Amino acid sequence: MINMRHLLIGKPIPTDQAIHQRLSKLKALAVFSSDALSSSAYATEAILLVLVGAGTGALGLSWPIALGIAALLLIVSFSYFQTIHAYPNGGGAYIVSKDNLGTFPGLVAAAALLIDYTLTVAVSISAGVAAITSAFPETAPYRVPMALVIVVFITVMNLRGVKESGTFFSIPTYLFVGGVLLMIGIGVLRVLTGSVPPVDVAEIEVVSEATTAVGGLSLFLLLRAFAAGCTALTGVEAISNGIPAFKPPESKNAGQTLIAMVLLLCTMFVGITFLANHYPIYELGGERTVISQVSAQVFGEGSPLFYYLQLATLLILSLAANTAFADFPRLASLIARDRFLPRQLTNLGDRLVFSNGIITLMVMASVLIVIFGAREHNLLPLYAVGVFVSFTLSQSGMIIHWLRERHKPDFVPTSGWYFRIALNALGAVATFIVMLILMVTKFAEGAWIVIVAIPILVYFFLRIHKHYEKVAASLTLDGIKPEHVSKPGYARNDTPMVVLMNSLNRCSLQALEYAVRSSDNVRVCAIETDPAATERLRERWKEWDLEDIPLDVVPSPYREIGRPLIEYLHERDKHNENAEPTIVILPEFVVQRWWERLLHNQTTRTIRDALYRDQLAGGRGRPVISVPYRIGEKRYEPLAVQEQQQLAGAEQAGEASITTP
Repeated sequence: MINMRHLLIGKPIPTDQAIHQRLSKLKALAVFSSDALSSSAYATEAILLVLVGAGTGALGLSWPIALGIAALLLIVSFSYFQTIHAYPNGGGAYIVSKDNLGTFPGLVAAAALLIDYTLTVAVSISAGVAAITSAFPETAPYRVPMALVIVVFITVMNLRGVKESGTFFSIPTYLFVGGVLLMIGIGVLRVLTGSVPPVDVAEIEVVSEATTAVGGLSLFLLLRAFAAGCTALTGVEAISNGIPAFKPPESKNAGQTLIAMVLLLCTMFVGITFLANHYPIYELGGERTVISQVSAQVFGEGSPLFYYLQLATLLILSLAANTAFADFPRLASLIARDRFLPRQLTNLGDRLVFSNGIITLMVMASVLIVIFGAREHNLLPLYAVGVFVSFTLSQSGMIIHWLRERHKPDFVPTSGWYFRIALNALGAVATFIVMLILMVTKFAEGAWIVIVAIPILVYFFLRIHKHYEKVAASLTLDGIKPEHVSKPGYARNDTPMVVLMNSLNRCSLQALEYAVRSSDNVRVCAIETDPAATERLRERWKEWDLEDIPLDVVPSPYREIGRPLIEYLHERDKHNENAEPTIVILPEFVVQRWWERLLHNQTTRTIRDALYRDQLAGGRGRPVISVPYRIGEKRYEPLAVQEQQQLAGAEQAGEASITTP
């Protein structure tokens, strides 16, 4: 029978192969830079669409605006280059802000980035669909279904693993980069040799007046044009978030990839803007994009190179969402690790990727695509606001990071230290100014939605964290001493029992005490999906003097629980007299509200399902006992503690009766 799951996403990859799934610099450039590089296809047009409102005479200002954006891009990128080496385990805006500015600024940066990644998927795929409908107008009624199909396709490719998706997505990325660089090279050469066709100004004015509102040139309009072009900076932070995905040495490779991305993006963006100022552009905001009109002038209308670049542009715009699919799950896992998002987002899937994060992004982006009708122009006003919020917080956090170095022993301020602070300070000021420009110029167009959504998302982060703190307070072993725990010897039978446990807390301790008071034949089983968690359990086992209770650690190379557990139980059954089935004791904590259940892995349910299927297949029942522990109510106390409390209470009552006349 064909396993559809394996057919779609491939067979599971064992955990010990994680290092072999890392990305080379060439693949990482495609995975983490497709969003940034693809922005060169529309950033110039975004500037021109604003400037043309002041008349065609203002279009020449796109060149200095593009140079200003390129300078900002260099500042931000080299600031992130420092971040990559300061945080070699992944130094995105969330980590840097949380470590240096505090938890709340870190959560603001996280919320801004999660929103921006979701918008990246919706915008890039909608832009790709727009390219399809422009070439084939009869497909226009199917914009939304086509966009959703592309979302599902990219999702499946990412579920297949980082390495495999990197191999696939590198093809359109390098096709696009090669085509644009070739166009710029030929186009600049023709400008230098004076073989550029003359511009028909009158025709441009007719088209622009028919498609754009005409107004006077003002500072506000210039700022709007600058803000529109700043979409070229989206995706720059992706590499700093994805450092762990690089082959060793991670920081060095990530830094070199960032430099390559910046050089390519600056060359492409500035080059396309230069050509747009020297070649005739007959249409703005219509069916034909600026890059297609420039390529038609450079390569020749209808030539093979012209169609090659149009196809490459279509592919890169449609698949630029892959950057978000690479970074959103990784960022979400970091936030979830700190207990501000559901813990399920930290789980690695079959192919060593954060599958739950990938699926979450797919759902959120699909909702946006449906709401906005897969039209990127409706989504663009929301775009880039969040990323500049995270830029500002990240650069500000790096200033604090460098200043803290003064407290290290033998610290000596060097010129390099002052330069790093100055660079991050310049980046913080520049991105803060751009953030304000974006908020003001795009507020009425829809940026207010992002401005409102960020604090709402932070509120949900804090509510989730509060729940996890309540769970931790209920499960902590504080107040219990090792001598309070019951040991084998109380019971009078040898019924085989196995207590499932992945950590030692009040919930699992309650189940363990139930087992040892019921049987002298008790073992504890830990399915190892996280070696670090298993090591902590072993340390606790020794600390709590529980070594007389056997602790069996069952490796799970594919991070699953059901199959290793069933195999372990079958092996234990062979050692039981009269082939008596081993009783399974399941610790299970119970939360009070329905939505709180969504914040936990539901491991107990998975185990029950696996045991049920095994019993049906084997034709023999196995007793399974759940020992519930309710979160938020009176905490569990071992019987030894309860007995001591009762004895102390009785003694106090006796003393009170003696002293009473």
